Amino acid sequence: MERTLPEKSSSFSCREDKPTHHDRSLTTSNSIHVIHHSSKPTTTHDHNVEESISEDEESFPPRHEDFQTSLSRLSDDIDRFILSPPPSSEVPDSVERFVTLIDKELANHDDHPPPPPPPPLLDAIDRLSRLVSAIETHPSAAADRSSAALQRAMAFLEEAFRALLEEPSAASAGEAEEGSFDRCAIDHRKNEEEEVEVEVEPPPYGAETVEALRQVAASMAKAGYEAECLQAFSLSRREALESALAALGFEKISIDDVQKMNWESLEGEIATWIKAFRRSVTSSFPAERALCESVFSDDDEARARALFGNLARGIMIQLLNFAEAVAMTKRSAEKLFKFLDMYETLRDLLPNVRAASPELEQEVSCARARLGEAAVGIFSDLENSIRSDNGKTPVPGGAVHPLTRYVMNYLKYACEYKDTLEQVFLEHRGRTTTTGCDDEEERKSNPFGEQLMGVMGLLDANLEAKSKLYKDISLGYIFLMNNGRYMVQKIKGSAEINGVLGDTWCRRRSYDLRQYHKNYQRETWSRVLGCFRDEGLVTGPKGTVAKPVLKERLKAFNAMFEEIHRTQAAWVVSDEQLQSELRVSLSAVVVPAYRSFLGRFGQHLDSGRQSEKYIRFAPEDLETYIDELFDGNPASIIRRRM
Repeated sequence: MERTLPEKSSSFSCREDKPTHHDRSLTTSNSIHVIHHSSKPTTTHDHNVEESISEDEESFPPRHEDFQTSLSRLSDDIDRFILSPPPSSEVPDSVERFVTLIDKELANHDDHPPPPPPPPLLDAIDRLSRLVSAIETHPSAAADRSSAALQRAMAFLEEAFRALLEEPSAASAGEAEEGSFDRCAIDHRKNEEEEVEVEVEPPPYGAETVEALRQVAASMAKAGYEAECLQAFSLSRREALESALAALGFEKISIDDVQKMNWESLEGEIATWIKAFRRSVTSSFPAERALCESVFSDDDEARARALFGNLARGIMIQLLNFAEAVAMTKRSAEKLFKFLDMYETLRDLLPNVRAASPELEQEVSCARARLGEAAVGIFSDLENSIRSDNGKTPVPGGAVHPLTRYVMNYLKYACEYKDTLEQVFLEHRGRTTTTGCDDEEERKSNPFGEQLMGVMGLLDANLEAKSKLYKDISLGYIFLMNNGRYMVQKIKGSAEINGVLGDTWCRRRSYDLRQYHKNYQRETWSRVLGCFRDEGLVTGPKGTVAKPVLKERLKAFNAMFEEIHRTQAAWVVSDEQLQSELRVSLSAVVVPAYRSFLGRFGQHLDSGRQSEKYIRFAPEDLETYIDELFDGNPASIIRRRM
């Protein structure tokens, strides 16, 4: 479900009500509206100031005095009034002069953007806010003027605060000129050649700007305008954080748009998301939290933490919405690894999230869980893919089946995420899987291993069924040998998958391969070797050789060997070691038997044409022709010995 931003906290939306006799109204814009308790209509800023200054007051402060000097002359009187206001409604003239002084100083800033307010002006505004609180029990024109001046001062500070927030960091500007950030490498994938670089951001603002922001925030908080200050800060920094995400290429994408996106495009968006999430959590959030605490530490540390929490939550919701939208997309096998990349990102950076904002930990954990569930579902669907692969066309030459290549390469890649998949399956077990493990306790402790054994068992069964599609039984065994050898080599070549399946599985598979080999030799060569037996060939008490039988034996052998060579030269054994093992084992059985047979009975044939007619191969020729088997060469023919 797509997240929505919560309503703004009451601590950010309204200031504490102060018991005053006048109304205040301050907008977040630079305009100001003042409500007076008089019959005069409200006028603009400049006219209010001008109309409220009498002829005598216009000579104050003297033209040769600066603001700070004039302020010093009045401060003691104002402080005494604030500390011990008289019981009567009389307000000393110093109050009027003090308010006039501040009005004139604020008016000096009307024609240009406010710079960082100088300390004397901030001190004066702080004194004015205390004055307004003290004078509220003395209804008078001076009280109204003081209140209006305070509102103008707050509008000025808010404008100055916004201007400071919009200033680029001196550190950031310097880095931009150099064209690079400091970088630190974080190992993201188990492949040591692949690393993810995280840019370590400089502070958002220089030390002087942060101090100016802190002073303005403190002054506005003392006057009861902390809500306006917090809102200005929140809006500005939210825009800055979103701009940082956009600079990395991450944009807000709706769930519907994610669902419609083709996988190639979505892969790119996921890569950008990983970079944006990592950058936000490891770099942007710590810098932003430090800024919040520095600017608002004089006000309320809890409020500063809440302000940062709202900022971080707004950005995190955008990032987590994308993660959950991805988890909701239609399942397909190729998505597994990107899902696991996202899962690992959320898992590995959870301590950083917890350190930055503990309130976000549960949100991140929920998004991670949804990705984990999706990953389990995708991997589990591999079983269905194997079951549904029931094609009736055998692979030519008994070669490795595409299904075998696909499944084994998929598993090899998946097991590079072995630790993550084991964690995911432990968290989301609860489904019954096919099992091939011997140790029940081991299966219970490693549901991913159990799942993997189930996949291998289904693949074995599927290949056994496909071997029956070959009309030649011998070719079916070649097919099983090819596929079995391919599986063993893939497993032995991957420490990760070998670690899951274990040596027991490899030993069992190697035993099966030897059995396929024996079955192949029996089905193909037993009849050939039968031609070399003595039974029926030697008759009588003197061991007379029956020449007609001898000729038939040799004739049958020649025909069978030529047929085997013609057929099996087109069969495929792509694994060189297996091919060599087959050829050596055949030569070791057939050639000695043939040589012995010729040694015992060859002389019984008449020399010359008769001998050449029936003895078509020398023993050495058999070795040559056996070495031509399993090359996948259907054009290979036996060359007659001259």
